[in-house]
Amino acid sequence: MQITYNLKPALERRTEQFKPTTNVGFGNLRTDHMFLMDYRDGEWCDPRVVPYGPFQVAPGAIALHYGQSVFEGAKAFQHDDGEIYTFRIDKNAERLNRSADILCIPALPEQMQVDAINALIDVDRLWFPMQEGACLYIRPFIFATEDRLSVSPSEQYTFCVILSPSGPYYSDGFDKAIRLLISERFHRAVSGGTGASKAAGNYAASLKAGKAAAEYGAAQVLYLDANNKQIEEVGAMNHFHVLKDGTIIIPKFTDTILKSITSQSILDLGELLGCEVRQETVMLEQFISDIESGEIIEAGGFGTAAVVSPVGSYIFEDNRIVTVGNGEVGEHTKRIYKVLTDIQKGLIQGPAGWVQYVKRVQA
Repeated sequence: MQITYNLKPALERRTEQFKPTTNVGFGNLRTDHMFLMDYRDGEWCDPRVVPYGPFQVAPGAIALHYGQSVFEGAKAFQHDDGEIYTFRIDKNAERLNRSADILCIPALPEQMQVDAINALIDVDRLWFPMQEGACLYIRPFIFATEDRLSVSPSEQYTFCVILSPSGPYYSDGFDKAIRLLISERFHRAVSGGTGASKAAGNYAASLKAGKAAAEYGAAQVLYLDANNKQIEEVGAMNHFHVLKDGTIIIPKFTDTILKSITSQSILDLGELLGCEVRQETVMLEQFISDIESGEIIEAGGFGTAAVVSPVGSYIFEDNRIVTVGNGEVGEHTKRIYKVLTDIQKGLIQGPAGWVQYVKRVQA
């Protein structure tokens, strides 16, 4: 893939926020450039790196009216050698195509996606925040651009990648467990729909549930299946719990659950974690009973942004609260977080191919 570059400096975007001593937050900032590629006449074409800026999109663009849009979230890290490495970016490329298929968006070859991400990181590598726990958060996405108001798949699309220089997700440290709302009113997905895709519309549909969770003092909703019997996933992450023997349980993936790459990584790391990791159908009634009996001692969520989110308690819509263990971050959860983040940062050796060096091409 021959990529063109427009490296016109965007000096006006360089602010005090990018200084190493500043807490840059998570997901708030952008680097100077973005990667673009178009789909027209049945093929992906014109790959290019250009200055970050607004799109020109027709008011009748199909994405604006019918939500034909998918995205991904990944991370790159700077190791002790001063070089930048992506984490399992091939899995993100694979999942973007799965999401695209569900929304009738043409596939984009996975190696093209990886090349695009690497090219953009190479151009903007100097924007990596020089502080502990930092990353470049990577956001690839595809949206339909054809100007047409009939309801059918677009014949034109734009693929874009942007980068967000980000600090630690937990600005105060990994030491506080969150609360989740268990809701029977809100459902994230139903079988046969778009639940297994990272579709923009899925996240729009979660906003009202998120507001309801906040009213209960909860961070997010723990979604159940359509019959309110089985635990599925949290709004922005997969769910997990830990048994008293140290076994980690993740709900089985279905077509109503997005396959978290973090979850898939934990499933592959059982030996390194020193415990069994398996997937099961998790029934809500048994889950609550096992928390109350002490069979379940820890719980949380797996996702790219936070990596691991410890859960200390659950609240129901009748205000009943169930506390996991002592309500604090457990030792197993801390170990999961440390092992995975140490692999990402190059401090310990992970499975072959998980961490990929971003070659220096641009001067």
